Amino acid sequence: MAEQANGRGADSEDLVITELLSYRLHRVASAFARGAALAFRREFDVSIGEWRALALVGGGRANTLNRIAKLAGIDPAQMSRVVAKLAERGLVTRSSGPGNSSVIALTEEGQATYDGLIAAARARNAAFLSALSREQVRYVDDALEKLATVAIAMERAERSRAAPRTVLTPPES
Repeated sequence: MAEQANGRGADSEDLVITELLSYRLHRVASAFARGAALAFRREFDVSIGEWRALALVGGGRANTLNRIAKLAGIDPAQMSRVVAKLAERGLVTRSSGPGNSSVIALTEEGQATYDGLIAAARARNAAFLSALSREQVRYVDDALEKLATVAIAMERAERSRAAPRTVLTPPES
């Protein structure tokens, strides 16, 4: 990380939250998401959760509620409500799948909405990338891949360290 304006660097003992890489990445990602939320609500009357569900189904990445929720990073119960709203609006259909799963598919209207959303998302993406040179885009892509790998490994390590839940059993009489 480059030296901060106050002269403190990444290795400084008095590092503050605004200098943390995770904080800085979160701020950028949040700004991206807030801008998209405003644009997609105005242009297509969909929320970010609805956009993610439509994009994952329309892009062929997921067709079950649990898979959509996992890829979107949204709790399955919340995603169920999102999909229910999309179904009420006639943008998706739900049908029974294997086991206890629901298969989600775009309707004709849902496909048209997806097409408009993905075109708008591509335009936003192009605008962001236009701020960077090709070399910078490659560096950012490489850096994000490396950071994602480290973040996933750290998350897995934390999950394995999590205290197992204990089940209380009644004492024997």
